Amino acid sequence: MLKTIKALHNAGVLGLNRRNAEFILPLNERRRYPLVDNKLLTKKLAKAGGLAVPDTYGVIASEYDNHHHLTNIIDQYPDFVIKPACGSGGNGVLVISGHRSGRYRTIAGDWMSTEELHHHLSNILHGLFSLGGQSDAALIEYRVRFDPVFDEISFQGVPDIRIIVFMGVPVMSMVRLPTKLSGGKANLHQGAIGAGIDLSSGMTLTAVSKNGLTAHHPDTGNPVSGVLIPKWEELMLAAAGCYELTQLGYLGVDLVLDRDKGPLILELNARPGLAIQLANRSGLLPRLNLVRSKDVALMTISDRVNFARATFQAGSQLGSPSK
Repeated sequence: MLKTIKALHNAGVLGLNRRNAEFILPLNERRRYPLVDNKLLTKKLAKAGGLAVPDTYGVIASEYDNHHHLTNIIDQYPDFVIKPACGSGGNGVLVISGHRSGRYRTIAGDWMSTEELHHHLSNILHGLFSLGGQSDAALIEYRVRFDPVFDEISFQGVPDIRIIVFMGVPVMSMVRLPTKLSGGKANLHQGAIGAGIDLSSGMTLTAVSKNGLTAHHPDTGNPVSGVLIPKWEELMLAAAGCYELTQLGYLGVDLVLDRDKGPLILELNARPGLAIQLANRSGLLPRLNLVRSKDVALMTISDRVNFARATFQAGSQLGSPSK
């Protein structure tokens, strides 16, 4: 592990303090944070900009809504997702895969009663999962059906694609693959796998998990590298376009690839984490510095995506993945 850390440092790894001082503070105005910290605002912003998002079935904003409107909303749909509007890291997200007679089945196969569902909504409303513990609202939305390309390298949940966008230019990407350990969530801290993606081709590279570099998905046993992600051009264009929407210079864009609806914006992040460098086995700094040296402000969205695909191909391979 020390050898890997040293190799990443030599490759221009970006650390937390430098990320904050050199990129987030000067380029991300605080007044714009609500645009990405609140998923309701993010979805409205994305739709106004012509970008696709998961359909919203309803919003629960109070205990009155929780106890008088919830079942009227969810009983219209065979499955759905409940998530905190201001949550982070996937905390508080509840995926319901089916229901009958007032009982609701989660993707893990557990059943919840209506009372348990109301209790979960109350926790969301009271800020149990929100940034800073503030009072929150709950979104009820379309449950994504992920593209079949991920069938062999994902467990239960929906993989998502994180793209770091700097001054409107996509500079690094990874796909987060749910595992049994992560409870079917695409959350690296909970045990999901992060596989780097070659920006040029959309091909997955080697991957990282809690235990270090890995070559195979722990639950399916299938290789996580060499998977060509469909609609890669569309995914890159959607991510790059989020710069115009938010005017945030350093941005994490999380997307999903739905089998029927194609690329959907899931959420935006003004403080994206740095594990993406481990997944790509390449540092962010050289890429960020290169973008800073170019006059990207004069580029169109398509120009910026073409620049990224031509410039940021698969990085140097540091270390050897475990078998």
